[in-house]
Amino acid sequence: DITVIAVYFVFLSGVVVMSMCRKNRESVQGYFLAGRNMLWIPIGASMFASNIGSEHFIGLAGSGAASGIAVVAFEWGAVLLLLLLGWVFLPIYLKSGVYTMPEYLGRRFGGNRMRTYLSLVALMLYILSKISVDIYAGAVFIQQALGINLYLSVIPLLVITAIYTIAGGLAAVVFTDTLQTVIMLIGSIILTVLAFIKVGGLPELYYKYFDAVPEAVRNGTINNTCGLPREDAFHIFRDPVNSDLPWPGIIIRSTFASLWNWCADQVMVQRALAAKNMANAKAATILTGYLKFLPLFIIIFPGMISRVLYPEQVACADRDTCEQVCGNPAGCSNIAYPTLVLELAPIGLRGLLMAVMVAALMSSLTSIFNSAATVFTMD
Repeated sequence: DITVIAVYFVFLSGVVVMSMCRKNRESVQGYFLAGRNMLWIPIGASMFASNIGSEHFIGLAGSGAASGIAVVAFEWGAVLLLLLLGWVFLPIYLKSGVYTMPEYLGRRFGGNRMRTYLSLVALMLYILSKISVDIYAGAVFIQQALGINLYLSVIPLLVITAIYTIAGGLAAVVFTDTLQTVIMLIGSIILTVLAFIKVGGLPELYYKYFDAVPEAVRNGTINNTCGLPREDAFHIFRDPVNSDLPWPGIIIRSTFASLWNWCADQVMVQRALAAKNMANAKAATILTGYLKFLPLFIIIFPGMISRVLYPEQVACADRDTCEQVCGNPAGCSNIAYPTLVLELAPIGLRGLLMAVMVAALMSSLTSIFNSAATVFTMD
C-alpha cells in the first residue's frame, strides 16, 4: 500500500516538474491561464477533478448509504449546465478576453464596486465552504485509514498541494488534475466491480439494501426509524412534500445553484478560459458532461453496498454506538466509502484507493487555491 502511494507521488512530482518547465509560465496569462493554449482532454479532466473532490467520496457515498440514489440528480443535472457553459457563456467569456468572473462583470456593468464586491464574496465562499469541506472530508478518510489525528492528517497534504500550486500555476494544476482523474477512475471502477461481485450484482443490491439494518434495530433493542432504509431509496424523483429530497427542490436547486457553480464560478470557468480555441473549450465541456454520469456507479452504488456489507458500522442507529464507531453521534454514513476500501480491497489495491482519495482531495484544493489566487491578484 505504501509503495503504491509512493509511486503515485513520484508520478505527481514528474507532472509538476514538467509543468514548471513550460516557457510561458513567467507571464500573467501563462501563470493564471496556462498561456491560453490548453487542449480539450486536460481541460475536461481538470473540470471533472475540480468538481469531484474528497467530499464526493465521503458525502455522496454517505448519502447513498443513508437514503439511496436521489442525490445523483445533482450530478446529472450538471450535464445540461455544462452544455450551457460551452455554447452560451464561454463564447462571451473568451471573446471578452477576461481572466476572472469579477473582471467580466466589472466590464459588463461598469465601475469597480461590483468587481471588488464579487471578488470578496468569491474568496469568502472558497475559504468558508469549499476549502473547509474538502479538508474535512479528506481528513475523515485519512483518520479512518491510518488512525492519524483528524487535524494533523491534513498538514502534509496542504503543504504538498501548496508547493506545486504555487510553483506551476494553472498548467501544473490542469496536468496534475488529468493524472488524478485517471487514478480516480481506475481505482474507483476496480472497487465498484469488487463491491458488486461481493454483494451479488445490482438485483441483489436492490433486495439486500432494504434489509441492511443494524442488529439492535432488527431485534427491537432500540426503536429508531433512522436505522431503516427509505422505501424510495431507488427513486431519483421523490415525493414533493414528504420526502428528504423532494423533486421540485432538486430541480430548482440544480438549476440555480449549479448554474453559478458550472457557468460563473471561477474554479470551473478558469479552466475553459485556458482553452486553445473555442472548439477545444466546447469539447472539454462535453467530456466533463460524460464523466458526470459516472458518480452513480463509482460512488453512490459503492456507498449503498457498504451499508449492505457493514450495517453495524455504516448504518448504526444508536448515538453511543455511532460515537464509538466513527466519533459522530449523529450517524456514520460518512464512513461508507472508507470502510469499503479498508475492508474489501486487498493489499496494493487499498494503496491505490488511498491514492484515489488523496488525488480527489488535492485536485479540488489545487483548483480552489489557484482560482482564489487569480481572483485575489487580478481583482
